[in-house]
Amino acid sequence: MDTQALRKRAHDLDVTLWVGKGGVDPVVDECDDQLKGEDLVKVKFLRSAQGGTDVESLAADLAERTNATVVETRGNTAVLYR
Repeated sequence: MDTQALRKRAHDLDVTLWVGKGGVDPVVDECDDQLKGEDLVKVKFLRSAQGGTDVESLAADLAERTNATVVETRGNTAVLYR
């Protein structure tokens, strides 16, 4: 599926995963479980999770750990696809 179609589908998705001050480590398993049930997951990175890094690098790290692809990042939100 092309990126534009995925972005279109992701637009109406609700955030189902929040990454907080614990960072990406505590949510890897939950994200993996959600990606088994759905092919798109919307993730919100709270400011406390960023700790000097940007959302793009946090999303890329989470995607790499869950064998997913980052569809887009916008603000503090990212969409992952698998």
